[in-house]
Amino acid sequence: MIIGRKSEIEILNNSLLDDSSHFIAIYGRRRIGKTFLVRESFKGRFTFQHAGLSEGSLSDQIFAFCSSIKDAGGDCPRTPKNWIEAFEYLKEIVRNSSEKKKVIFIDELSWMDTKNSDLIVALENFWNGWASARNDVILIVCASASSWILSKVIHNKGGLYNRITEQIHLDTFSLAECEEYIIKNGLALNRLQIMQYYMIFGGVPYYWEFLKKGQSLVQNIDRILFEKDAPLKDEFKYLYSSIFRNPTVYIKIIEALGTKKVGMTREELIEKSGIANSGDLSTKLEELESCGFIRKYNSFGKKKKNTVYQLIDNFTLFHYKFLQNGTTDEHFWSNQLNTPKVNTWMGLAFERVCLRHEKQIKYKLGISGIQTETRAWYCKADRDKGVHGSQVDLLIERKDRVINLCEMKYSNSHYTFTKEDDEKMRRRINDIQLVTETKYAIFPTLITTFGLVDNSYSGDIQSLITMDDLFSNI
Repeated sequence: MIIGRKSEIEILNNSLLDDSSHFIAIYGRRRIGKTFLVRESFKGRFTFQHAGLSEGSLSDQIFAFCSSIKDAGGDCPRTPKNWIEAFEYLKEIVRNSSEKKKVIFIDELSWMDTKNSDLIVALENFWNGWASARNDVILIVCASASSWILSKVIHNKGGLYNRITEQIHLDTFSLAECEEYIIKNGLALNRLQIMQYYMIFGGVPYYWEFLKKGQSLVQNIDRILFEKDAPLKDEFKYLYSSIFRNPTVYIKIIEALGTKKVGMTREELIEKSGIANSGDLSTKLEELESCGFIRKYNSFGKKKKNTVYQLIDNFTLFHYKFLQNGTTDEHFWSNQLNTPKVNTWMGLAFERVCLRHEKQIKYKLGISGIQTETRAWYCKADRDKGVHGSQVDLLIERKDRVINLCEMKYSNSHYTFTKEDDEKMRRRINDIQLVTETKYAIFPTLITTFGLVDNSYSGDIQSLITMDDLFSNI
């Protein structure tokens, strides 16, 4: 049962219908459902399929590839010396197939690219020198290492340059897609509970499979994360190591970014993490961004580009808050619910959920067709200039010369916009105007769960977005 993925399925289905060969690259983070998407779309009807080994030398990888050739009814009369020879055996399977379209599915291709393996050279030779000249081959390659497939395959500057016919970036589920999953699986969770689970795990489909019927959300979370043999107790340990061959530096970047909610400039990150300023750091930041662990944005009003990197992965943030130091309490979540620590985390996690649903926010604001830039912004206090010092986690800069200054507030009921909230909003507007000298109109915008209590301050909010709006299936 596939939830969502309509445009992705259409791309795969269309590749079966015309009289040409297709080279399709699919990428996305671990657990996102790449393999499931391909297998369900083609109902297992593959001429050949293979998955790279997460650990293995060149000889191990080639041996496993030959085993897959034999499973597909082919033959490896002798062990290939290299990948070019291995792909020659794959050609024979295609030649001998009676299928109208020969679907070749190679999963976790990046794992096959061991040191000095010349895998990409062989792939170029297979596609450019043979498969692309036919009209009946569909070659699908996948990788969890998004940056690898982007640099080595999709944006290849060598023989594979501009050879990909379709690319699919498989993203996390939205709240609407998670709700569809809950309904189809007969789980009795309301929207607030769905969002609370999303706050922990985000929209990674694999994590939603652990929910069980007959248990409350709190019981499910204790069972999934905190019981003695909880299935995802050690998930963080494998999350980065399964994507990156040497995860230590990536985790140092993540740990540094986790110390500052609004994010860090490159210079701040280098100072905090102790990592050298180099092209390798740029590559690792790009890799983390392509996998959806971090986002980058340019701070509003800066005359020079000032890129800020921000940690936005829900599970990583939850790990550092509640799992990193360990606990022996198997009912930790039940016992911690409604404590200040959890309530503070919920407020921050709700902000991350909002950042993941920019499209739904813009739709509710009626600006889907307007060019926008989504940013965060902060400034230090400068009393001489009348600047109080502010931090804005979501600011939507619009081409129609309007800025939506978004305040995100998690609440278990209708939110009461207080005098303190009103003063804080006014200070932020004042700081933005003084520091950036913007001439744009600034609209105070509130994003909250259930709505707004009507009082003497609520009228200053020009746009209101609720949890139901974030669940819009657009």
